[in-house]
Amino acid sequence: MMDAVLRRVRPDQVRELTLVVVLVAMIAFFAIQIPNYLSPRTFTNITTGSAIIATVAVGQVLVLLTRNVDLSVGSIVGLVAYTVGNSLAGMGDVNPVIVILLCMAMGAALGAINGAIVAYGRVPAIITTLGTLALFRTGLVVISGSKTVTTDKLPDWLVSIPSTSVITIAGVDIRVLFGIALVATIVGQVVLRYLPYGRRLFAIGSNPDAARVAGLPIRRDVFFAFVGSGMMAGIGGFMWLGKFGNITVVSGSGLELQVVAAAVVGGVNIFGGAGSMFGALLGALLIQTLQTSLLRWLGISQFALDAVLGALILFAVAADAIILRRMQEAWVRVRRQDDARARASRDGEAARGT
Repeated sequence: MMDAVLRRVRPDQVRELTLVVVLVAMIAFFAIQIPNYLSPRTFTNITTGSAIIATVAVGQVLVLLTRNVDLSVGSIVGLVAYTVGNSLAGMGDVNPVIVILLCMAMGAALGAINGAIVAYGRVPAIITTLGTLALFRTGLVVISGSKTVTTDKLPDWLVSIPSTSVITIAGVDIRVLFGIALVATIVGQVVLRYLPYGRRLFAIGSNPDAARVAGLPIRRDVFFAFVGSGMMAGIGGFMWLGKFGNITVVSGSGLELQVVAAAVVGGVNIFGGAGSMFGALLGALLIQTLQTSLLRWLGISQFALDAVLGALILFAVAADAIILRRMQEAWVRVRRQDDARARASRDGEAARGT
């Protein structure tokens, strides 16, 4: 039975299907516990609330696939949101495309700092990004002078983004912010699945030594993974600016925990070499559903929610280390058996033909 299943789906697809089942079960549980839970407003809040996490997680997936991690994304989101928001306050009406490109460029530049230190300076990613997390946050404090960017200074089109819908499905409004997250996820998945760069990231994370012997440009690919992570954090900064409007020096603080949790819970192996963008999106939706529902059900504090995220990360890592690893070994075994049968069949046909 298990062999038949493994012939049809890959281990990472099993994780994604499991997440869908868990998400549905979670919604059913909270629907019983919370009055009027199954309302369009609930699902609109969940999708909109998960948008920033999912978008930044797309960049985090690129880094995690190479056996690295980017802990500076929260600070990049805050720094980009404040810097761009402060610039818009003095410029008047600006083309939205220019603003988005500016956020992406600034995020990519900050990500390039991380990438250069990790890939070419050979400093461990966790040390590098822990340091830049503090440096970027300090830079935000210095630039802002502890002042706040307020909504009344921002263009009307930017302030209206959180309430603007792309489409309404069964009464659930799909806001622009979640639309951005969906586009980012789809583009990221295409990169991983169909472009040589994406396949190289899997190879680097699966076996760095073999990738080095094969002549893959490991340093360059790792560098651009951090650039991509910074760029997605820059887009996250734009979304943060549009969603909250009032930007302070603590904007984006703690976001890195939610982003890493979304990616890891979504099936991205913390040890590299496995994962998908769609899994990270499902992880973000699961985390936002859990946070939103626990707040309504129990009214727990943010500290307790952070503890829940930490527990989810530990559980996901343990699942990768025990369950998924065994599934991957079984999947490889089944594939090898199928290949052996196919070769034996071809050899038999060739022998009969002669």
